[in-house]
Amino acid sequence: MKVLSVNIGEPTTFLWNKKEEQTGMFKFPIDKPIYLGEEIVENDTIINRKHHGGIDQAVYGYSEKHYTHFKKLHPNLEWNYGMFGENITFSDLDEEEITVGSIYQLGETKIEVTKPRHPCYKLGIRFDNQLVVKQMWNSSMSGIYFKVLKTGFVKVGDELILLEKSIDTPTIAEVYNTKK
Repeated sequence: MKVLSVNIGEPTTFLWNKKEEQTGMFKFPIDKPIYLGEEIVENDTIINRKHHGGIDQAVYGYSEKHYTHFKKLHPNLEWNYGMFGENITFSDLDEEEITVGSIYQLGETKIEVTKPRHPCYKLGIRFDNQLVVKQMWNSSMSGIYFKVLKTGFVKVGDELILLEKSIDTPTIAEVYNTKK
């Protein structure tokens, strides 16, 4: 599993139910390494700290392979990595295989799988179509949150290397499917 893109976002303001809100959901690729801190990706925007960031959600990864599925459903969008709000776009991140608690080396960092991401209306804002939230819920393509055990830099081309597979825990897809 190779890093294809590292992505960060700026605060973006939008109208929702006639009320102005902000999000950090609009992430775009950058051409330099990102620093994974203990609770957040440095220089990335997180507006809602209740649901994003923190020890168990310090970094969000998503699979490039899932893009193919959603591009077919939303062909008129201007696509770029970071569309799902992920900090890291991987070549292949399989929620059906990756287990909670598994530990990986990634660049200078060591990260632990914690949980799936549950989509909210802000993903629909990013796609300009709320249907994408339901489409994500009806799949197992949630993406994965990681805890950072060892901070450091991650860059395009780095490999996600399994150090320790947690065998007595559910896969990310199993956790995701029980939360529906």
